[in-house]
Amino acid sequence: MFAVVRTGGKQYRVHPGDKIVVEKLDGNAGDKITLGDVLLAGNGGDLKSTDGLTVAAEILAQAKGEKVTVFKKRRRHNYRRKKGHRQQHTILKIVAIGDQKAEKPAKAAAKGDAKPAAASSGEASKAPAAHAKEKAKAETAQQDAGDVTGTPTENPAPNNADAAGAEKPAKKAGGKKGTAGDEAPAAASTENAAPAKAAAKKAPKAK
Repeated sequence: MFAVVRTGGKQYRVHPGDKIVVEKLDGNAGDKITLGDVLLAGNGGDLKSTDGLTVAAEILAQAKGEKVTVFKKRRRHNYRRKKGHRQQHTILKIVAIGDQKAEKPAKAAAKGDAKPAAASSGEASKAPAAHAKEKAKAETAQQDAGDVTGTPTENPAPNNADAAGAEKPAKKAGGKKGTAGDEAPAAASTENAAPAKAAAKKAPKAK
């Protein structure tokens, strides 16, 4: 059964057991109230008379809506006004419409039905453990066979030339820049050299 009730200037279509948010009503959480302004009522596609029909509800909580900012401004007049507002609401639970009350929730399943579920959950928990053991065994087998990839290497890495027994290349002999290291330094060329200065003549001694 459903009904259309009016409260706080608004209309709400409700069923027994529904929860609605309406404009603030007097009362505390847990109080019972009656909504007498019923506009329409029916059951499925059949409408019923609303004469003397009331809707029983219970107050669940007194709450506030989201904050709304009100800002006013007049340009060139240095006028600014800013205010915040939160509308007060009441949360209702529809208990009954007329004589029809809300249906009670279905009872929990019997204990016998819970046991198979527990057993299946136990099997599910065992499956990952068995999978982990199999994975560990496979890893150990790979390590024994030496097929494991990504094993750590020596640090620093060994020199391949030393491992193969190859001789190290001889160091180049020190020489001037531009000369071969294995050859002796070439003699300096005198073709373009400047002529040597003649020895200064000694002045004759005065008598």
